[in-house]
Amino acid sequence: MDREEGWLRFNQRVLELAEDKDIPLLERARFLAIFSSNLDEFFMVRVAGLKRRLATGLLVPTSSGHHPRDLLERISEFTHELMLRQSACFQDSVAPALREAGIRIVRWNELDTAEHEYLRGYFRRSIYPLVTPFAVDSAHPFPYISGRSLNLAVTVRDPRDERRMFARVKVPGALPRFIEMNARGGGRFVPVEDIIAAHLPQLFEGMEVVDHHAFRVTRNADLEVDEDETDDLVTSLENELLRRRFGPLVRLEVEEDISDEVLSILAEELGAEEEEVYRVPGPLNLAGLAQIADLDRPELHYAPMVPVEPRALTSGDLFATIREREVLVHHPYESFSTTTERFLALAAGDPQVVAIKQTLYRTSGDSPIVESLIEAARAGKEVVVLVEIKARFDEQNNIQWARKLEHAGCHVVYGVVGLKTHCKLSMVIRQDADGLLRRYCHVGTGNYNPSTARIYEDFGLFSAASEVGEDVSDLFNSLTGFSRKKHYRRLLVAPAALREGLLQQIAVEGDNALKGEPAHIRIKVNSLVDEEIIDALYRASRAGVSVDLWVRGSCVLRAGVPGLSENIRVRSILGRFLEHSRIFVFANGWRPQVWLGSADLMPRNLDRRVEALVRVADGEQCRRLIGLMDLAMSDDTSSWRLQPDGTWNRVTHGPDGQPLVDLQDSLRGDRHLRVVEGG
Repeated sequence: MDREEGWLRFNQRVLELAEDKDIPLLERARFLAIFSSNLDEFFMVRVAGLKRRLATGLLVPTSSGHHPRDLLERISEFTHELMLRQSACFQDSVAPALREAGIRIVRWNELDTAEHEYLRGYFRRSIYPLVTPFAVDSAHPFPYISGRSLNLAVTVRDPRDERRMFARVKVPGALPRFIEMNARGGGRFVPVEDIIAAHLPQLFEGMEVVDHHAFRVTRNADLEVDEDETDDLVTSLENELLRRRFGPLVRLEVEEDISDEVLSILAEELGAEEEEVYRVPGPLNLAGLAQIADLDRPELHYAPMVPVEPRALTSGDLFATIREREVLVHHPYESFSTTTERFLALAAGDPQVVAIKQTLYRTSGDSPIVESLIEAARAGKEVVVLVEIKARFDEQNNIQWARKLEHAGCHVVYGVVGLKTHCKLSMVIRQDADGLLRRYCHVGTGNYNPSTARIYEDFGLFSAASEVGEDVSDLFNSLTGFSRKKHYRRLLVAPAALREGLLQQIAVEGDNALKGEPAHIRIKVNSLVDEEIIDALYRASRAGVSVDLWVRGSCVLRAGVPGLSENIRVRSILGRFLEHSRIFVFANGWRPQVWLGSADLMPRNLDRRVEALVRVADGEQCRRLIGLMDLAMSDDTSSWRLQPDGTWNRVTHGPDGQPLVDLQDSLRGDRHLRVVEGG
């Protein structure tokens, strides 16, 4: 199936959560915001990539056999449908439910005189100084419209000669998406563009405002830096980030009541083709509903969750605990701050620790992990940090962190030329009481980001095993120096050997099935789009292997097709937490092999990134992960189920009408979390 359509079907599943009236109301608003943000990034990267192929004349069909132009038409049709569906969900379901709960998003013409007066004062104080009208005439060329900005297209008439003119007013990005009305207490919100529109006569004094319409532009935001041709990657990337604002248009969103005349001006000046124009009921930019979703109304949110603090890592000597036994933690059900953050904070302040090595792909703006690394460097420890400054949409943030780390005395490395470093690794080298220099490692499935760790589901494995320490040391050496190392002891590393290793294990399962031995493949990833892996899974299915795939996002494999994939089941689970961990389980006859790591099954992960999977050696931990996979794939668990025609059916209730198990709720209440790892 087509990768882009697979991704859009994933975002459709996000939209279905917003449509689900059994989900707390403000969480439904949040899913509408997530849907919008997801779609922005899809256009900025995926659609932009297809358009670039057309512009450069690379007209070869995509891997699904579609010509880029045909694919863009299919995307446009499907996306128009989804955006109208999102608008209907907001207008007909979420907004009325918010009103019933005392939260009203009101338009200017719904306000009374006192509220108008209050907002006039707000406009004078907080908006007017920030707003700049841009006229368009022979002396004023059409202004540049930055990506993802909200704007008003304004038509004015000069009363002296009746001449009509066009102008653009940008909604300042520093303003909230919705302005809360305090004249009558909280709970009433006005879209900021309505307030600006009501005061256009002040911006165009002496002119008659004929009409105004909101519009929004999405632009190509993919970066192109030739690492082989640049002497300074950071400087080149900073220059490219400045150019990102000026990328070609890929989508023009307008309110459905926009006049044909104004739309024609916008389309011509912005170079928007017909299929790039999206007319939707206002308000535009529903990503701003995240502001509403953050309201302090506990009864309209998911019930609060306090992460479990595994006593194995939060009481006593953490390093002694890891020396004794590998520890597996599952976020956000188990605390990130008292495990991963604590691991690095203790290392920074421990006089027996002599060095720390760390990868950073994405981290938060106030990262305690970065502060721990800085503290360690200032204490005289050897600190090496590999900062991936090409992490999409986090480039500027990561450049700032890299400079701060360098300033503190850390050795900062920017990765390997031509590859993104996506593996999640941390290593603490400590002179223990027995006189030995020992390596304490953390291999994760998610970023070292305290903010996302509260809402992303991920695993982390702490290990002092010598084979893991040697592997992580070797991998860091290849990242900071020159190395062609391919094979490791307990790691599978991309791009050198991960694809080969997975294909080999899939083939072993097929051979075992033909010999009548246990054969079962269980995989959990965010995306499954790699053709070679998919073909191998088809072969395994035809050999009789049971293949269970848990895929959150885009999946182009066809499941349940007779003679091809009748032994393959695909499930998707979306909910309160973003399923983000990657798990690979192979029956391997009678000796299951279980792997955790950073890699999705996409060509970019297997061929163009440094990724690492670690083999889980502890039998109880293997059983725990296999049990999680089986719970997700169970017919008694609520999930989306992939059909042979590529559609996804959401199944939330059993044949008897009873609700199925909610996997995330089940894990929240799992007493196992409170006793696992000797806690």
